[in-house]
Amino acid sequence: MSVLIVAIYVVFAIAGVLTLWRIIVGPSILDRAVASDVLLTLVMCALGADMVINHHTRSLPALLIIAAVGVFGSIAVARFVARRDNTDR
Repeated sequence: MSVLIVAIYVVFAIAGVLTLWRIIVGPSILDRAVASDVLLTLVMCALGADMVINHHTRSLPALLIIAAVGVFGSIAVARFVARRDNTDR
């Protein structure tokens, strides 16, 4: 492996650990939702980088499923928070 590939994997790993820390610590549900979206994006970028490095497209269905889960999860959290804000008033 070249130094560039190792650097890419290290950056993704550090970003993933920091994102997991934000999911665990919080402080609010919106922070956790944004961090989970960032984590899904990191996983998608890592799979995309793996596809480019190894010259294959086997991970493409996984990328599509992860993207759909991220969109639907964001919509669900936004609706939950909006509904909770309306009941607090």
